Order: sequence, then structure tokens, then C-alpha cells
Amino acid sequence: MRLLILGTGGMADKHASSFKAIEGVSVVGGVDIVPERLAAFCSLHGIPNQFSSLEEALAWGEFDAVANVTPDRVHHPTTMQAIAAGKHVFCEKPLATDAVKAMEMTEAMEKSGKVGMVNFTYRNSPALQKGRQMVLAGEIGAVRHVEASHLQSWLVGNAWGDWKTESKWLWRLSKKHGSNGALGDIGIHIVDFTSYGSGLDVAHVFGRLKTFAKAPGDKIDEYDLDANDSFTMNVDFTTGAIGTIQATRTAAGQLDQLRLRVYGETGSIEMIYDTGKSTLRACLGDDVHTATWRDIPFDPVETNYQRFVQAVRAGKTQEPSFRRAANIQKVLDKALASDLSHRDEEVA
Repeated sequence: MRLLILGTGGMADKHASSFKAIEGVSVVGGVDIVPERLAAFCSLHGIPNQFSSLEEALAWGEFDAVANVTPDRVHHPTTMQAIAAGKHVFCEKPLATDAVKAMEMTEAMEKSGKVGMVNFTYRNSPALQKGRQMVLAGEIGAVRHVEASHLQSWLVGNAWGDWKTESKWLWRLSKKHGSNGALGDIGIHIVDFTSYGSGLDVAHVFGRLKTFAKAPGDKIDEYDLDANDSFTMNVDFTTGAIGTIQATRTAAGQLDQLRLRVYGETGSIEMIYDTGKSTLRACLGDDVHTATWRDIPFDPVETNYQRFVQAVRAGKTQEPSFRRAANIQKVLDKALASDLSHRDEEVA
């Protein structure tokens, strides 16, 4: 498989190194509007062809698939171009900045017959995969209650860099730069993590979003710091179970932690991904009477990168698919609507 990487900032290094490690995959080109960044990226990863635009790369055309690692607002137009050109697409999350665009991309991809998948990176957690298997196998009985959180601390610490001076963080704080804030950035991860791990789909959402004052005038250079920093959701699932989902960038002491607890009629399971480390615990059987939690072993799992390559070779999309990402985006859109309406919103 010959791969083109579109956008060479942020996650692009992870895409390049992950795909190059898969036998038979060649990263043949890179695209970026910033020449210096593109040149440094291609030099680092030994990528032979450089393009200043997607149009230029498509005119060349000597590749099979695109890894779309552009900013959120650019996913829709560039992916639609790639689909029209007959390319498979592995897109960073979110698929689009709203569900309407995401569904347009989904329908176009499905009509094309090509493979379209989205990089929900935390699907790579073996604890999540094993925990989901246990829930679906009925090991905790019918799910009654769910609690989930995605906690980051880069607004209160510099472990990942200085957000006040680095544009790779500042754009995430600005609506006009295409950001839907914590909801759009990490909210899509924790909603997918929650829904996938519990085996449940969200039916209704009551959301609250909060943007905190971070700089004089809530502005740094051309960046208006108006995107949300924290959110909470109360949700109903289609089965009748209920739950809470929350995320923030202000959780001091948490670099990048996703935690999901699924409580069933006969037991409970906890799935944690914490800055690269996965943990799985459960309270099952007679342990429910003593509230004893035990560690559950799990095996390594294939990554999204590996699944995408397999899907392209087989000519059949695997999960997480464009449609899955579009459905998760519906939940986020309804959370935004709920914050404005102060009402419960149905996810149709």
C-alpha cells in the first residue's frame, strides 16, 4: 500500500512511524502548506515526494490511500477531494466539525466503495477491547449505570509544551480556527470510549460546557480563546441505562487519562487508559458482596493503523468507520445544542 500523509504537524509523526512499521506499506508523499515543516517531516521519515497542496498530490496520483492529519475544519473538504479521486482515507478525529458534514463524508465514502476509517486512538487500548468483550458476554449482567471521564492538564502544566506560545495548542482554544474546544477534541474520544466499551448507544444528552478566562481579553495574538475547556454530560442510553460523561483540560495531575466504569446488575468493570498504560479491573461474582476489585489480564491488540491496512488489502472497511464517527459527532452536536437550550436533546 502506498500512503500519502496530508498535514505534517501534530499527529503526523505518529502516523508516519506507525504505517512505516507495517510490512508492505510505503509512505510515498507528504503534503503541507508550510514548506519548512513539510521538508523537515519528509526528511525525518525518509519520504521521497513533497507537495504544497492536495491538488498537486492528486494530480501526481501515485498513491492508494491518504492519512488525513489536517486541522479539524479541513477534514471535510480534503477528504471529499480524496474520495472523488478514488482514494482510501484514514482520517484523524473528529471526522468533521459537525454531524451534517460528517454524514456527507460517510455517504460519499460508502458510495465510492473505498475504505474510510477514523483514528479513534484509544481503541488501541487492550483494556478497552477486553472490557468490551466482557460486557458483551454478559459478565456483569445488563448495564445499569456508566461513568466516564477524559482528563488532561495541559492548560495548567507544561508537560506537553507551553500553550500560551505554541500555535499547535492555541488553535485548539479558538472557535474561528476550527476548534470545538474540549468537547470536539477529547470529547469525541471519551464518548466513543464510553459507547464502545459499554456496548451502548446514547439516546439523549443534557450537556454543560465551560470556557475559563485564560488571558487578558481572552485573546492571544490572532487567537480568540473562546472554545470550551471543560464539559459534562448526563446521558440516557437506548437500553434505558443512564450515565455521566465528562472531560477537561484543567485536571492538574492527569496528563491524559480516560476512565470508564460500567456497572451492571451482577457486577462492574473499570477500563483505564492513562498516558499510554492500560488497566482493567472488575468486581464480579461473590466479590460484589465485599466490594473487591481484581485486576483482569489482557492480550495486546491490533492498532487502528494495522486495521486500516488490513481493510484496504481486503477491500472492506473495519471499525472505527466513517459512519461510527458521524454517529458520535451527533452526540457532540446535541451536547452543544443542549448547552444553549438548557434542555435534554434527543440523539436521532
